[in-house]
Amino acid sequence: MCALLRADNVSFAYARGRDAQARTVLDNVSLAIPTGGLVGILGPNGSGKTTLLRLLSGTRRPTRGRVLLEERPLDRYPRRDVARRIAVVPQETELAFEYSVLEMVLMGRHPHLGLFEVEGPADLAIARDMLSATGTASLEERRFSTLSGGEKQRVVIAAALTQASEVLLLDEPTASLDLAYQLEVAALLTDLNRSRGVTIAVSTHDLNLAAAVCEQLVMLKAGRVLAHGPTRDVLTPENIRALYDVDADVHLHEQSGHLVVVPISRMTR
Repeated sequence: MCALLRADNVSFAYARGRDAQARTVLDNVSLAIPTGGLVGILGPNGSGKTTLLRLLSGTRRPTRGRVLLEERPLDRYPRRDVARRIAVVPQETELAFEYSVLEMVLMGRHPHLGLFEVEGPADLAIARDMLSATGTASLEERRFSTLSGGEKQRVVIAAALTQASEVLLLDEPTASLDLAYQLEVAALLTDLNRSRGVTIAVSTHDLNLAAAVCEQLVMLKAGRVLAHGPTRDVLTPENIRALYDVDADVHLHEQSGHLVVVPISRMTR
């Protein structure tokens, strides 16, 4: 399976003041997201997960290295073309105005519209299709601000899919959700990937979410790749200890059919 989206030895540093040294966030990171794949990016706070997603989406450019979409450097595509193919779901979504759910999702069609063009029946049909795909069709007339956390997250995913149904990049999609909504989002991502062929990369702290939905994992620590490969090869007690300084039990759950991670204790230094 070929890589649809790939980071090739990328590094990134945030510039500081004139006399201060730039702060390196990512250092020589490579990963490949295959067409139709579902890849998880794991790491503690400050490891560079969000920055890596920004590089993959083209909203930031690497200091060194390159990001490729279908083996073509991402910065050679017009920005509008990238937005038509790659969509990002951020950790939090705040709106300045009281938009309805349908209005919110229709915003995803903006990269597909010409100057001064407004959404037409085809755009409306796509938006409603994505609302149905995310189980939020019944909410289309509700104000986005009135939704629960889980409902908001599914609507934001619907908006992202309305923008670009090919590649979806999600930054901590279950971070502020309770257990029931975490399970809903996990099931949704699996369904979008398997039924609709959406290529997905998701950054998360939730090891059990990653174990349940991801085929491949990349572990980042201090901006460098600690481990990468198939989930069952990467999600080991040794790697978890090296990544988080936590001792954990990792075993195959017979009923669910995937790995389960049980933290035991934090390592003493």
